[in-house]
Amino acid sequence: MALTYRDAGVDIDEGDRLVELIKPFARPTLRPEVLAGIGGFGGLFALDVKKYREPVLVSGTDGVGTKLKVAFAADRHDTIGQDLVAMCVNDVAVVGAEPLFFLDYFATGKLAAEQAAQVVKGIAAGCALAGCSLIGGETAELPGFYAAGEYDLAGFAVGCVERSRIVDGRKVAPGDLVIGIASSGLHSNGYSLARKALLERYPLDRRFDALGGKTLADALLEPTRIYAKDVLALLEKVPVRSFAHVTGGGLPGNVPRNLPDGTRAVLEERRWPRPPVFDLVEREGQVPRDEMYRTFNMGLGLVAVVAPGDEAAAHAVLRARGLDAWTVGAIEKGEGEATCEVVR
Repeated sequence: MALTYRDAGVDIDEGDRLVELIKPFARPTLRPEVLAGIGGFGGLFALDVKKYREPVLVSGTDGVGTKLKVAFAADRHDTIGQDLVAMCVNDVAVVGAEPLFFLDYFATGKLAAEQAAQVVKGIAAGCALAGCSLIGGETAELPGFYAAGEYDLAGFAVGCVERSRIVDGRKVAPGDLVIGIASSGLHSNGYSLARKALLERYPLDRRFDALGGKTLADALLEPTRIYAKDVLALLEKVPVRSFAHVTGGGLPGNVPRNLPDGTRAVLEERRWPRPPVFDLVEREGQVPRDEMYRTFNMGLGLVAVVAPGDEAAAHAVLRARGLDAWTVGAIEKGEGEATCEVVR
């Protein structure tokens, strides 16, 4: 009997159908600089070098982690793509770069075009929020490699910044103020701990008064906030000295990444409210406070460091953009490598 690729577990026709399904999602994200859309061998992007004196390309790559397990269990795939974009473009933006284009990698054991299209729909929505083009990607069907109905995601973002406008934290000095910008919840980090704390005890459709009546699925699948346009808008008005995208490692692990040696950020947790999902994880999982802070963003998805004289202007920009933000601490003189401490 003749053997086909489909017999081996790879359905080329389903892959072709997926390409046609996702084209309408990707098309609206295309910037004028894009010379070729989805389906070619490579994405073509003509960088407008006239906009820059010394353009510096900035790249970032990331995944979504075990938040995918929640999406699989809930059979909800339309927002997980935004998480993927957010994890990449936020990293690119915090050095001052404008995200230009994005590519994704979607791998599964058996391709289901409708499921994959929902994922890509979320990716396209995330790209629209970030102002970048979904310029291409790869769909890999790998029989026997993943459990039925499951997939993995990776994303890749490229941005550009003027060399003189790179935000590298070098100008941060003792006395500067730390502004925390609200997260939308857990974002895309700490899900192995959150799942163990909550989903070993409760089903995803369990509603909690503490979550405003939301189900666990609603709270755990809340999309990661995309800050790219907010960062760029803030930089137009305020000479921000440092940004931190608060991901794995929490505030203590991420804030120091863009601070100079010999400084320490001291944050006071009473200065900002934290979303109730963090209290739920802490209480139900009996997770120690220090473990919470080094695992989760604890309500601050982005941190900016500004000079005291720029505090009011920074808050005005963020408020005008509909973001909740608080002055949560200050920079002090430290010793050795930069650190961050969250005090009660």
